Amino acid sequence: MKRSIKRGAVIGSGVMGSSIAAHLANTGIPTMMLDIVPRELTEREAKQGLTLEDETVRNRSARDSKKALLKQNPSPIATKKSLDLIQVGNLEDDIEALADVDWIIEVVVEDLDVKQKVYATIDKYRQEGAIVSSNTSGISIEAMAEGRSEDFRKHFLGTHFFNPPRYMKLLEIIPTEATDPDVLAFMKTFGEDVLGKGVVEAKDTPNFIANRIGTYGLLVTVQEMLRGGYSVGEVDSVTGTLIGRAKSATFRTLDVVGLDTFIHVADNVHKEVEGAERDVFQVPDFMRKMQEKGWIGAKSGQGFYLKQKGKNGSTIYELNTNTFDYQDRQKLKTNATETAKQEKDLAKKLKTLINAKDDRAGDLVWSVLKPVFIYSAELTGTIADDIVNIDQAMKWGFGWEVGPFETWDAIGVRESVERMQEEGSSVPDWVLNMLESGKETFYRRENGDVYFYNNGDYKQEHFNPKNIDLKLLKDKKGVVKANGGASLIDLGDGVLGLEFHSQGNAIGPDGIKMVNEAIDEVNQNYEGLVIGNQGNHFSAGAHLGMMLMAAQDEDFVELDMVIRQFQNMGLNIKYAEKPIVTAPFNTAVGGGAEVALPAASIQASMETYMGLVEPGVGLIPGGGGTKELYLKELRHLPKGVDFDLTKVAADVFEKVATANVSASAEEARENGFLNNNDAVSVNADHLLHDAKQKVLALAKAGYQPPKREKIPVAGDAGYGAMLLGAKSLKFSGYASDHDLKVAEKLAYVLSGGRIKEGTEIDEETMLDLEREAFLSLIAEPLTQQRMQHMLTKGKPLRN
Repeated sequence: MKRSIKRGAVIGSGVMGSSIAAHLANTGIPTMMLDIVPRELTEREAKQGLTLEDETVRNRSARDSKKALLKQNPSPIATKKSLDLIQVGNLEDDIEALADVDWIIEVVVEDLDVKQKVYATIDKYRQEGAIVSSNTSGISIEAMAEGRSEDFRKHFLGTHFFNPPRYMKLLEIIPTEATDPDVLAFMKTFGEDVLGKGVVEAKDTPNFIANRIGTYGLLVTVQEMLRGGYSVGEVDSVTGTLIGRAKSATFRTLDVVGLDTFIHVADNVHKEVEGAERDVFQVPDFMRKMQEKGWIGAKSGQGFYLKQKGKNGSTIYELNTNTFDYQDRQKLKTNATETAKQEKDLAKKLKTLINAKDDRAGDLVWSVLKPVFIYSAELTGTIADDIVNIDQAMKWGFGWEVGPFETWDAIGVRESVERMQEEGSSVPDWVLNMLESGKETFYRRENGDVYFYNNGDYKQEHFNPKNIDLKLLKDKKGVVKANGGASLIDLGDGVLGLEFHSQGNAIGPDGIKMVNEAIDEVNQNYEGLVIGNQGNHFSAGAHLGMMLMAAQDEDFVELDMVIRQFQNMGLNIKYAEKPIVTAPFNTAVGGGAEVALPAASIQASMETYMGLVEPGVGLIPGGGGTKELYLKELRHLPKGVDFDLTKVAADVFEKVATANVSASAEEARENGFLNNNDAVSVNADHLLHDAKQKVLALAKAGYQPPKREKIPVAGDAGYGAMLLGAKSLKFSGYASDHDLKVAEKLAYVLSGGRIKEGTEIDEETMLDLEREAFLSLIAEPLTQQRMQHMLTKGKPLRN
């Protein structure tokens, strides 16, 4: 049976339910969101003369939750248009509509009796073959399905999203004994390909995989803090990125999650387990006291941290868990932490820390890692079939750089096990058996393939064919060519890939050189080129520090040359003989956007934050970005229809002058950075694959580069209109004198200079205007101050 999910329904419109509905809508799935019918009128409804029978009252819960999606930060919706796909209703008047739904997700209160009553109702109205799932995090999936029809039970399973669903990659899928294997397989594929998730299969045990181990690890850390006399800030200073964990570390994570949610999750396990494990899941008294006070974290305004505004800005204080006073934040600074920070490789950082005995930071890290290693090994086979599902769950659900078994490999399994045994810890037999058989690691790599230890031997890890892993690909094939800024990689099927790998993927002379060499190589030997990478961001732009140094040295000849090279690179991308597809994701701003814009097509990740941000540092785009965004806007207009050039220029002017950055790829489309030739990949892991397929499709269709074009400009009329808008902001106090100067330069470029409206100029003329404006602005002391501030503080300076 070929399955598809064309319509969805979410039962329960709380924060989690509405966020799941929003994510389904983000992926283009029309979704019905239903909740209970209110039993009382609000004061406002009563004043309006409404009754409990009015539709607006009966749909209040779901309607208000839908409205609330607009106010949440970070936003659960990729674009406001997503809201159009969410239909609200209630569980009495609209329940029959479930007969037209392919997937029903239950997200009601965590009470088994309530859930079973909801499922009894769903069972009456769902169509045969419709998939039903629960987003529970702590109730048995098997127990929920008791008493339901055979068809219901065959199509029922757990689908545990992590919050917020739009951003958190992990989706735990939990089948029951009765779940049809075809349904399970379909939902795994659907979760990856359509919802963009990292899917793991979990067993029906308390809190499944990530919350089970993550909560254990957090509680172990809290208990170690109390035992060792560490402060909240000291713990967080060493349990975050220093050991490959999320930047929020331990207590900031608890503040983000919410202490109430965390305690609920911990209590779920505590009542289901026994012995020493049960003791670990006993929430400390001081955390219960915090909950009683309402100090539950970010959503209440205070938790382990409190942010207070003062005369010199905001200050963050940490909680003293003994006195319940807030105090200055502390950091744990020891010889081990300072040495570890000098290391770039995570394995070396970890070894430095755990080998530093009699060092407070080293002792803390070892005391936190050791029990998590052992606990993860003890639960292998119980909460998941293998170590891969456990490692992936922790990476995707808790933001760990590497999972527990990958971390164990990094520090050395044999050496650490010997230390554990010396300290009297009991290591699971299967780990000891692995070492006794001569196998030293949980994972091994051979010729670009990954193998993991499973039941006495190594088993090859199989990946979704849409996942192109550049590290594994380079292990298998090597690189075609490389320099300090970028590498060329054969992606297979006649497609070459260009990967930026400088710091922040900033684009400097090495990157420009490699792009040009890649185009030459592709034109001779390949079907096309993908420009993308798998760093933290696509590119934060041109090398700001290098440009500032050159400007401060008044080396404007060098700057002029570099900008010309960047502009020529953009033209080479645009007019290459073979198709070039750019694959931006996360941050793609400034020069990063300027690389993406001239390509034959853009294949963007759903989470792409794109914009031309140069005005934020007192500059305008100098690498062709202004020109290309203006051209994209012109191409978007209907053919054969008269249009106002001044209006088009003013629209682009506003987007650039305000340094507007999209909050998603779809918002980038609304901002004019993407057009109908461009596409979006919901799953970031599939981005390079999708871009590669776009190259092959263009090549197969007989790709021809665009013809050189003349650009109609707004001239004097447009310049005056744009300048008037900028001056009104200045007079209203929203712009400084220097902001106005930047705006004047931008208006001059977009208008094509002081010429007649409608005049057509060639691209090189507009590029010359861009470059001249850029060079004049970078020579300004106020611009250099802004650049310096951005480099040192990481945020704009208004001067």
